[in-house]
Amino acid sequence: MEQRYGDRGYRRPHNSRDIKSDHSEIVDISEEGFWEQEKAYDSYSKKSGENKYNREEYKQDNDENNGIDSFPEDIDLEITSVQLLKRPKFRYRISFGPYSLEVHEDVMIKYRMIKGSVFNKAELTKIVLADERQQGYGDAVQYLSRKPRTGYEITMRLGEKGWSEETISDVVDRLTTEGLINDSLYAQEWAGQRVKNRGKGKMWVRQELRQKGVSKPLIEEALGEISEEDEYDSAMQLGAKKWRGTSGEYLDKKRKVGAFLVRRGFSGGLVSRVIRELARQDGMNGPEDWEEE
Repeated sequence: MEQRYGDRGYRRPHNSRDIKSDHSEIVDISEEGFWEQEKAYDSYSKKSGENKYNREEYKQDNDENNGIDSFPEDIDLEITSVQLLKRPKFRYRISFGPYSLEVHEDVMIKYRMIKGSVFNKAELTKIVLADERQQGYGDAVQYLSRKPRTGYEITMRLGEKGWSEETISDVVDRLTTEGLINDSLYAQEWAGQRVKNRGKGKMWVRQELRQKGVSKPLIEEALGEISEEDEYDSAMQLGAKKWRGTSGEYLDKKRKVGAFLVRRGFSGGLVSRVIRELARQDGMNGPEDWEEE
C-alpha cells in the first residue's frame, strides 16, 4: 500500500506478519528509527480528496480511545507515543499515557505533536477543533473535485456529514478565500451554459440559482450577462423544432409552441417574438402576441 507525506513518497510493502498482527492497523512512529527507515509522503493537494473515512466511524474510534472529554483537567500531559494509522489515511493516534486522541497529519505537524511534547487539556481541545475543521475541509474538497459548487451546496453537504455550524462556517470561509468557492463566477457560468447550450430561459435559470443558494444580486448580475439575442436564439432553436413537430392550424401551433417555451422559462414577450417569426417563415397569419392561457 502506498502512503504519502509532505513532498516525498514512499512504499511500504505488505507481508504476512503485518496482516496477521493484532496491531496491523497501526505503525508506531514514536521512535527515530521509523523516520530513518521510511521515506516521506506526497503533498496534501493529492491526499485531501482521499479522506473517505466515515464520520461516525471516526467519532466511534475516538470514543473508544478516550477522546478529549476523558482527559484530566489542569495538569500537563506529555505525549508518550505517536502512531500512524493505516486506515484512514493520514491520521495519527497521539497517546498521553492512558489517554489518546486522533488527529490529521497536517494538524499533528502544525502543533508539533511529537513524543515528549507537553500539552494541557485546554490546548488539546483547540487542537481537536482544528482537526475537525481540517477533516471538514477534506470532505468539502472531495465534494468539489466532482464539479463546482456554491457555498450553500457545500454548507448543506457538510451538514449532512454531521459537522458543526462553526466548523462548516470556517470551512466555507477558507474555501472562499482560496477561490475554491466563488458564487459570482458559478452563477455566470451556470447561466451562460443553461441558456446557450441547454435551451433554458432566464426565468428557469433564475429559479435554479435560487435553489442553489446564490444571492439575488449575484443572480441578476449573471443573468444580465446574457444578451437578449442569445436568449432569443436559444428559444428560436427550440421553438422551430417544436413548431415543425406540431400539426394543426396556426392557433394550435401557437398555443402548443408558446406553452412549451414558457415552461422552459422564456418570457411572454420573447415567446411572442419567436412565434411571429416562426409563423412568418411558415407563411401563416394570425394574432401576433402570445397570451398565456
